[in-house]
Amino acid sequence: MSAQSPMGTVLYGSPSTASLVVHWLLIELGIEHELVMLDFGKREQKSPEYLKLNPQGRVPTLLIDGQVLTESTAIAMHLADLYPQAGLAPAPGSAARAAYYRWMLFAAYTLMPAFRAWFYSDEVAGEEHAEAVRTRARAAIESAWEQVDAHLAANGPYLLGESMSAVDFVFTMLMRWSRNMPRPGDSWPALSALAARTKALPSFREAYAREGIEDWT
Repeated sequence: MSAQSPMGTVLYGSPSTASLVVHWLLIELGIEHELVMLDFGKREQKSPEYLKLNPQGRVPTLLIDGQVLTESTAIAMHLADLYPQAGLAPAPGSAARAAYYRWMLFAAYTLMPAFRAWFYSDEVAGEEHAEAVRTRARAAIESAWEQVDAHLAANGPYLLGESMSAVDFVFTMLMRWSRNMPRPGDSWPALSALAARTKALPSFREAYAREGIEDWT
């Protein structure tokens, strides 16, 4: 699949972070882009130059013709809308579009904050309470996976039914985030089947190769 590239498309990211789903979609949609990988070990995401683009000091940040876009799910939705011929977003106003919003925001409001609590548990309530935070975060993540798996089992094989959408890209990334947890997302059967389908895409393998990622293949 190919598409005409918007002039000056630049993605700022870092391996294994939320920028992966944006990078993956850029490749899937055939959008030519420059990839700028920030070194978190050197705290390049907190450099004055980068903070001018993204004051939160996080990734991803996507520049399209000079417009600055942040928040991985918002960027994913925008990219899908920019290239409707790819079929990765339902038509505005449709019932499928409502479901699309539901699951995108479920990822953004339910799963992503719980993952942040899991990975950065000391930020929430201090080091002395980190383990309690992780315990609650794990329970929230596993409860969310239960809900998503039940939905897929009844309505799949994709989050929106028979058609793959940008939502499936986001949930695949989130399953990858859980790969080292006590119960990874792809240990649920319907989620595992979803991951197998999306990871089989050539664009997924290409994003992995470009970022130098070798796990969870």
